[in-house]
Amino acid sequence: MTPGNRWLKRTLVQAAWAARHSKNTYLASPSRRLVGRRGKKRAPVAHSLLVIFYHRLKERTTYAELGGDLFDRLEPERLTRYYVKRLEALGHKVKLETGIAA
Repeated sequence: MTPGNRWLKRTLVQAAWAARHSKNTYLASPSRRLVGRRGKKRAPVAHSLLVIFYHRLKERTTYAELGGDLFDRLEPERLTRYYVKRLEALGHKVKLETGIAA
């Protein structure tokens, strides 16, 4: 987070820490994805909270939860490539077949 109101920053960081521990939510998802690269307390959840608050106040709407699997639903091919790569790294041969609904 950038410098600014220190009380707001502390509140947002505490709220982000709580959101990180929630299950299957949009705000917990980036934390799980980035914790390996940036560390537990460095995921951009506090800034995301601030952006969400700003847009909710500006547009006068309620918050709609997007779900923890949003990124998986947006790019399923990327997720497939990731899991194929992981399985091949473990020594498995992977042959993909498309699942056609009957």
